[in-house]
Amino acid sequence: MNCSWASWKLLEELMLELKKSGAIIPPKVIDDLRTIKSMTGLACMRCSDDVIAKTVGLFSAVESYLVTESQKRFDAQRVDCWLRRLEVANSETRLVSETVKTTFVAGVPKDMHWFRIEPVGALSADQIKQLSKEQDLWVESQTDGRLVVYGSSKNLKLFIKKLYQKNRW
Repeated sequence: MNCSWASWKLLEELMLELKKSGAIIPPKVIDDLRTIKSMTGLACMRCSDDVIAKTVGLFSAVESYLVTESQKRFDAQRVDCWLRRLEVANSETRLVSETVKTTFVAGVPKDMHWFRIEPVGALSADQIKQLSKEQDLWVESQTDGRLVVYGSSKNLKLFIKKLYQKNRW
């Protein structure tokens, strides 16, 4: 299981959709989701195994609760769609951060938004670079193999949407 930014964001979206359908989400689940967000931000700083283990445990608990609750409220097709999206986020693309708010990245102008992405599986570095070029974004390679994609917020959103559409099951 990968506690990535994309996975956290999907859990947040699922929670909001459940709330719209009338579900009452316990405060503990909401607090755990906030904790996962913070800890996911820390994960990019190579934190201890204890922090990673706690994050994975919280992620698993929140995911289990939200999926179980969605099975009670939504039809099977809608739940399967959410499960596929979570599976893709957990296995394919690991987005570490989305904005400049949390960390300084050398080479990225202050007024630009950014995220890191790791080429995994069918998603190659060349594909990421090509798609980012199409969206008027810049890409910088890092020593650990990840890529920093940066540019305007609007273009990043379009990039992520196209990346998801290109690589979904």
